[in-house]
Amino acid sequence: MLKKVINIYKPQGWTPLRTIVEFKKLNKKYKDATISYAGRLDPMAEGVLLLLVGEENKKRKKYQDLTKVYEAEIVFGVTTDTYDALGIIEEISIGVYPSKVKLKEYFTKIVGKTIQKYPPYSSKTVNGKPLYWWARNKKISEIKIPVHEIKIYNIELLGYTQIIVSELCHRISERIEKIEGDFRQEEILMAWKRLNNNYSHEELVKITLRISCSGGTYIREIASEIGAYFSCGAFALLIQRKVVGAFVQEKSLQLE
Repeated sequence: MLKKVINIYKPQGWTPLRTIVEFKKLNKKYKDATISYAGRLDPMAEGVLLLLVGEENKKRKKYQDLTKVYEAEIVFGVTTDTYDALGIIEEISIGVYPSKVKLKEYFTKIVGKTIQKYPPYSSKTVNGKPLYWWARNKKISEIKIPVHEIKIYNIELLGYTQIIVSELCHRISERIEKIEGDFRQEEILMAWKRLNNNYSHEELVKITLRISCSGGTYIREIASEIGAYFSCGAFALLIQRKVVGAFVQEKSLQLE
């Protein structure tokens, strides 16, 4: 008997499609089953990924709309074109960071319903092509980036620390090297190497957040918005999906 819904822990570095392939390799009885995923996780993100089997694929929207809980590490002082670590560095603002008090004040403002833009590097389609196609071909200015309504139920500051640029770049390089496929890795690694060469001993601020939100919320977009609000820039270093509806990380099937 095949399960209808499988709670998988997607490792950092894998795409959702690779996760399905690896699951089928380890679970031969599913090798001919139709399996898709509900709620994409980017290659740099990890955590709960729901696999839908057979007829359950027809209910994908129901699972996509479930409430999500994430833990995210966000670094201030650097922006990237993808809003996460798998992106080309665009701006550097060393030394200008919000305080814990200012952050908590800001978080109270963004709880509730809000309109969120889709990140330029995302799979949302415009004129038949995903946004990442427009971005990679430097045509993003030719279109209007769509928006959608999301809801943030709660956002909590779990940590506020400093991180040395050399340590940050080392962590990012290790993670990028795990990623398969064409995500501009060589160009991105060179950008982080240049940052390390120029600012290796500088300190950046890294915060850890726990965010409860509606389905469809982009955590890296929230990171970018926080950085823009405080005029210092920010990107998502780590995104971990802990909960999807009633499905929790502690009961996820580990494939590694």
